[in-house]
Amino acid sequence: GELGSEGGSERERASGAVEIMAAETVIVPRNFRLLEELERGEHGIGDGSVSYGLEDADDITLTRWNCTILGPLNTTYENRIYTLSVVCGEKYPAQPPTVRFLSKINMSGVNRHSGVVEPSKFSTLKYWKRDYRIETVLTDLRREMVAPGNRRSLQPQEGSTF
Repeated sequence: GELGSEGGSERERASGAVEIMAAETVIVPRNFRLLEELERGEHGIGDGSVSYGLEDADDITLTRWNCTILGPLNTTYENRIYTLSVVCGEKYPAQPPTVRFLSKINMSGVNRHSGVVEPSKFSTLKYWKRDYRIETVLTDLRREMVAPGNRRSLQPQEGSTF
């Protein structure tokens, strides 16, 4: 277009519109997303109250993760380190991971016999969004420990596992 004409040529405007539309529908491939999560987990997150990393450093499928949650202060979980297993299936992050406590815990939404976090009873998994991460699940589980229905729950002997 000519100097001073508004908005550039028609072709420039059209290609700009295409770029904008494409940007709105970009879906990051599973492995790129999980590599990003791995890097974030390895560098430590926030105040260190949750952490995660690959169960096996050689797992090129980035499927199985070891996670920890530090029990929040002023709850029956305080001064305990809870270990969890998180499995990110082939459809992650479109579908939520499978989450299971390895440490015995008494908390709503967690199966008392297996330690599995039941998606129907834990809103983060029940209303899963593609932009949620492993970190989101762990942080929300820790927040659940502080909830009025859980914060004073009698806990199994420290160190016991499912």
